[in-house]
Amino acid sequence: MVREAFIAMYLLLFKLIFSICKLFPQKDKTTFVASFGENVFYVAKELQKWEKHQLIILKTKSCRRDFQELHPSMTKTIMFTPGKIKSFITGIYHLATSKVVFIDNYYGFLAAIDFKEGVKCIQLWHAAGAIKRFGLQDPSIHNRSSKAMQRFQDVYKRFDYVIVGSEKMASIFKESFGLHEQNMLRTGIPRTDFFFDEVQHHTIITQLQDTYPIIKEKQVILYAPTFRDGQLNHYELALNIEDMYKALGENYVLFLRLHPAVKTRLGNQYPNFVQDVSSYPNINHLLLITDLLITDYSSIPFEFALLQKPMVFYTYDVEKYKVERGFWGDFQEQLPGPIALTTNQVIQYIQTNSFDLQEVEKFSAAWNEYSYGQSSRNVIDVIYKQSPSEQ
Repeated sequence: MVREAFIAMYLLLFKLIFSICKLFPQKDKTTFVASFGENVFYVAKELQKWEKHQLIILKTKSCRRDFQELHPSMTKTIMFTPGKIKSFITGIYHLATSKVVFIDNYYGFLAAIDFKEGVKCIQLWHAAGAIKRFGLQDPSIHNRSSKAMQRFQDVYKRFDYVIVGSEKMASIFKESFGLHEQNMLRTGIPRTDFFFDEVQHHTIITQLQDTYPIIKEKQVILYAPTFRDGQLNHYELALNIEDMYKALGENYVLFLRLHPAVKTRLGNQYPNFVQDVSSYPNINHLLLITDLLITDYSSIPFEFALLQKPMVFYTYDVEKYKVERGFWGDFQEQLPGPIALTTNQVIQYIQTNSFDLQEVEKFSAAWNEYSYGQSSRNVIDVIYKQSPSEQ
């Protein structure tokens, strides 16, 4: 009750401010709302090839992406959080007066507003694929109130288009958001353009070698588990670091990439083996230097598969997670790597090299069907239907 009352007050205030701002003339500009930022960055970077088009990026508190690489004369980044009242109201103004709005997550405020006629709202989302259910198919929403369920549906109705990278993901979006075929844009996922830029790869790898010199000597294992409810203020690493060190420490270094919502400090007893890279802003950069990925229900494997490298799925709590979050299809059948329930199994798979890269290739082909290095350009061509002024 308290939660719903707070949300209702927030949305009412947002609607009031938006309605006032909507009285101002519409501008020739595009506004992005970024929680994750990668897809936003690549679309904005491509859009900068147009002259006389202002770009506004509303950066939420959770967004770790740095947009400083974008041209400052064309792009303005604003912190978009209720705690910063002036910038928050400014952000609402831009939403109310833009011709195109891109978002990369679920934003409840969409349920309370109506854009000007002709405005396009495009959902970029933040993942190329999905293992766990979300949106209207998330089992965890079944205990929410009828008002909350209506709010979810009202938000999804605001999406004119959803960017997809495969037929698999198009089907999932239709079920998750209650949308239709005409809402799907098969352009590929903008952030995957990064994996086709070999020149940039070389520069980034060199920079990471300077930051983490140990990767010049040892292979990199990246452990990137998904966030679980209840881990916000208390977190215990499920992977046994001591066992990993004893078995693999001679030839490998273990990079830990924890969810940004996790607020914890893990005591590192093996500084020559364990590196905490949770604060590193760009996961795709880290994937370039990763020789082997350990994850679970995360969306990272869908993009990592483009690099044709091995991965292990450490799903120690699979039965519990299946009930609480749910999976798309047969969970075990769709994964392109061995499934481990214990740290010892993870170690065994690595030591015996129990990986089939042909399965990784098939996985990538299925989920990255439309992502081949031109996704950002494809998005711009469809949404703006014009050609860049400069190539």
